[in-house]
Amino acid sequence: MVKINTVNKTLPGNKRTTSEILPFLDGWLHGQDDRFIKKVKKIFENSAVDERYSFMSPAEVFSLTSFEARNNLYMEQSIELGTECLQGALTKANWTAKDLDYLITVSCTGIMIPSLDAHLINNLQMRQDVVRLPVTEMGCAAGVAGMIYARNFLKANPGKRAALIAVESPTATFQLKDYSMTNVVSAAIFGDGVACALLSSCDDDEGPVILDDSMYHFTESTNLMGFKLTDTGLKMILDIDVPEVIEANFPAIIFPFLERNGLGIADIDHLIFHPGGKKIIHVVESLFSELGKNINDTKEVLRLYGNMSSATVLYVLERMMDKKPAPGEKGLMLSFGPGFTAQRILLQW
Repeated sequence: MVKINTVNKTLPGNKRTTSEILPFLDGWLHGQDDRFIKKVKKIFENSAVDERYSFMSPAEVFSLTSFEARNNLYMEQSIELGTECLQGALTKANWTAKDLDYLITVSCTGIMIPSLDAHLINNLQMRQDVVRLPVTEMGCAAGVAGMIYARNFLKANPGKRAALIAVESPTATFQLKDYSMTNVVSAAIFGDGVACALLSSCDDDEGPVILDDSMYHFTESTNLMGFKLTDTGLKMILDIDVPEVIEANFPAIIFPFLERNGLGIADIDHLIFHPGGKKIIHVVESLFSELGKNINDTKEVLRLYGNMSSATVLYVLERMMDKKPAPGEKGLMLSFGPGFTAQRILLQW
């Protein structure tokens, strides 16, 4: 059995409320139409994000900083915060860095070669035979996808331990001279974050068991979400139809996956969903409220931190694990990302 032993998060140093960010919009939108300025501010105010953390200060975010400078900061902070987060998780689990057999890092908001995992191996003095897997280009889905990869490794290698580290800085991808709704909405809902999950196939380690996992790939949908690499950095692609596409496919995503495990939604005690944004939360909440379920922890993570891409679902999972669900209770993890794709994990405490 593969278990999730520990989840840990690390918060970047810059924290601002949405109300504190609004004055920076005046400088960014200077010269734009008054109605457009009011619309942008309303999007921020109604984003369901009250606070967010970032690698960069607001002044740095809303400045004409080069792609190179932003990416350099992304690399520096990723190494520092990734090391801190993994060490914190190991301390919580009472493990050492040399206990790790498999190291997965996920990120999509910057470019780093050698990848983050190589730096973590050096910083924490891991064993020289640790297996490493850097995962990029999966966006928000990578948090759950990385856990699926870890489970596959651990299933094939009993008595081993793995770490998944998600490091994301969506604010570093902000495009100063782009006044499109995609850039506006992205700036309104995204924040930066770092999270780590430790998984194990050792008999003596504790934690909820991963009963099943699965990926669901939407066809003819590569245009819905992603990044375009431009001279000014990573430019967000976010189609307005994403919530509707998710809603249309939701039954096919959820119910067959549960049914193959002999379960229905009534058997699921905890929903651990990636909070893509206010519209997606509304779609998911409307579907599950009719079934007597809630996604309160998902909503609270969005409110307190914003959408942190791949790291976000791990923040939700940490909240759930901190509540110490009763033995036998089940949880369903779900995230969406570029491709378009949905990633699913079934847990039992």
